[in-house]
Amino acid sequence: MQQYILHNDQLVPAGQSILTAQNRAFRYGDGLFESMRLLGGKLMFAQQHADRLKAGMKALKIDGSALMDEYFLKSKVTELARRNKLEGNARFRLSVYRDGEGLYTPESNKAAYVLESASISEEGYELNKKGLIVDVYDEMTKPVNKLSNVKTSSSLLYVMAGIFKKQRRLDEAFILNQSGFLCESISSNIFVVYNGQLFTPALSEGCVSGIMRGVVMGLAKSNDIAVTEAQINPEVLREAEEVFITNAIGGIRWVMGYGRKRYFNEISKLLSVKLNEMNVG
Repeated sequence: MQQYILHNDQLVPAGQSILTAQNRAFRYGDGLFESMRLLGGKLMFAQQHADRLKAGMKALKIDGSALMDEYFLKSKVTELARRNKLEGNARFRLSVYRDGEGLYTPESNKAAYVLESASISEEGYELNKKGLIVDVYDEMTKPVNKLSNVKTSSSLLYVMAGIFKKQRRLDEAFILNQSGFLCESISSNIFVVYNGQLFTPALSEGCVSGIMRGVVMGLAKSNDIAVTEAQINPEVLREAEEVFITNAIGGIRWVMGYGRKRYFNEISKLLSVKLNEMNVG
């Protein structure tokens, strides 16, 4: 159980109130976040997280991105893990928001942050034994713009997709972009094996620039599996041989079914093995 959080470098009891009604993340979703994984006491892909955080803060014009580098992430995660007695495997969420008051126009672009933690029982990136059942959420679509690749605090689309998933007793829901093409899932990037080739939605399709997405693309290429970033029609899901999703916490998770369609998990299983081999030591 989480006993403490970090708020602007100060350890605070997890149940203590720290934000006011004027908080801009609460009022306007004016911020962004990183979900990170501690594995065997090591913060995984810290440099990639720092690079994405810096790019996101610059896109949102929030000051202080240079201070939130790899050293900052590692040191703050280590501090909080030690205080919460997390021995090696945990997840962290770093929420960065624009501090200060103002209406839509902020009075200041100064950054503030909250770091939270939770324990994880898995000692590696375990591939799910039971495949996921998914469907496509099409009641709302994701706009494609300069903020589409950023993990912003404005998450109502994902909340609505989560409600859709829960109502239909699904394991995950896929989100479309404004043009009706596959974008991402609620919390992950999408990969599709079609005609023996591996595809993933291009960043130009509006998906979040996932850390694990980049790692898996690199693993695939280093194992002679070509990856094509493309515009993907959701109808491909009815013909694909394999579908899997990726994120920084869970690694790779394979999809078993979409409607009556059933999938294999050969490539996802291979890449999951390679992912865990890469993280040994």
